[in-house]
Amino acid sequence: MKNFVALYVSFLKIGALMFGSGYTMLPLLTHEIVEHRGWITQDELMDVFALSQCVPGVIGVNTAAFIGQKRGGWGGAAAAVLGVTTAPIVAILLVATVLMQFWNNPVMVSAFNGVRVAVAAVITSAVVSLVRANVKNWLGIALCIAGFILVAVLHLSPVFVVLLAVVVGLLVWGIRR
Repeated sequence: MKNFVALYVSFLKIGALMFGSGYTMLPLLTHEIVEHRGWITQDELMDVFALSQCVPGVIGVNTAAFIGQKRGGWGGAAAAVLGVTTAPIVAILLVATVLMQFWNNPVMVSAFNGVRVAVAAVITSAVVSLVRANVKNWLGIALCIAGFILVAVLHLSPVFVVLLAVVVGLLVWGIRR
């Protein structure tokens, strides 16, 4: 039970500070789950985060489920998912009931504009962390650049790019073997 409470509280903190998208949770996960709690290593976190992007669902919820499952089985997964979703659900309910009344207020517009800039900065930081942790050789650099071009410039589906990267990884593994 103590483990479930710890999972819930840790992911509640992450969920409460995760603005924008699942990518903004990467620095929070690194601090809380890897550095503070020591539940998984940085490499395991990168693997979980990559896997969370490849399966259907929200990255934040998927990541919480994977880490919770590793720490406490299905109950741990439920505690982590409940933790990471509690604050966003409360925030959405508050926005829907209170803030929507002030949506066109210049102060609110300015506040949301500031939040958008902050979220862009946090996402950029997460991308830099992902690149530093995962791109370790020339093949990784080439795949990273190719993936960026395919998605950002040619507007191909990220699903296609992930599948293509899996095929390339398997080919490289086969050649090295």
